[in-house]
Amino acid sequence: MSLSSAAGQAPKWVAFMPPVFVLLWSTGFIGAKFGMPYAEPFTFLSLRFAIAAVAMTLIAILARAPWPTTFVEFRDAIVVGLLLHGIYLGGVFLGISLGTGAGISAVITGLQPLLTAALALPFLHERVSRLQAAGLLIGFSGLVLVVWTGQEAGPWGGIVACLSALVGITVATLYQKRFAARRDLRTSTALQLIAALLFLAPLAVLFETRSVDWTNEFIFALLWLAIPMSIGTFSLLNIMIRWGAVAKVTSLFYLVPPVVVIESWALFGETLNLRQGAGMVLAALGVALVASPRKTQRKL
Repeated sequence: MSLSSAAGQAPKWVAFMPPVFVLLWSTGFIGAKFGMPYAEPFTFLSLRFAIAAVAMTLIAILARAPWPTTFVEFRDAIVVGLLLHGIYLGGVFLGISLGTGAGISAVITGLQPLLTAALALPFLHERVSRLQAAGLLIGFSGLVLVVWTGQEAGPWGGIVACLSALVGITVATLYQKRFAARRDLRTSTALQLIAALLFLAPLAVLFETRSVDWTNEFIFALLWLAIPMSIGTFSLLNIMIRWGAVAKVTSLFYLVPPVVVIESWALFGETLNLRQGAGMVLAALGVALVASPRKTQRKL
């Protein structure tokens, strides 16, 4: 899997990845809704990562992809795996299981593009223009309009879990861009998934009953989240981080809640109101501003 180009520029096909990424990432929330009633969060995620790790390792072996040969290369893959898969997904699933509403968890983790942009300058020396900064704020406003239901925040444990998820995915994005962007995607992803499994499986053993109701809905959700999501969607995220500024890439997360709302309306008959429609427009506008060419913009 070659991801380089002769001129050092992103391959043309990368330009088509954002809409594919948004669509696939949004289905993760639908899959969680199908699967969460049938297993506890760490048990669910451990099964997911076990399947994904085996599949990705086989892919890497069959493709004869180069495995890391130094401690630093192994360390970087493990750190990203723990943060991106373990802390982020573990925090979101735990928060929801503790009673934090989906809307609250989406708002908290939706701060990620803003936090990433704020840290991009000191960590990556990437500047955000004033127009892009405005786009990030507009996009977040749109996200709040889409997901906010006026619900109670829920127990503090759930809030802390979601805040941990926010920190996990933010630091993982910055770390991946700075230290691990040029590593082989196949073997790095396999190691990331193995690291997440080794992190979450002991938590399932220590704190959960590990009881699973193997319904058709659960099996479908598990397989969908393990293969298209944990392998496909996270690979797309890593590819876009490799070839783009992190503020632009993470701004795409503003488009995920609107797509989830539309999917929930189509699949579960959930309501879609004018406020959410306005939020979708603002989210799209925010992402468009962040993705606009920087050469015409004044820097902060």
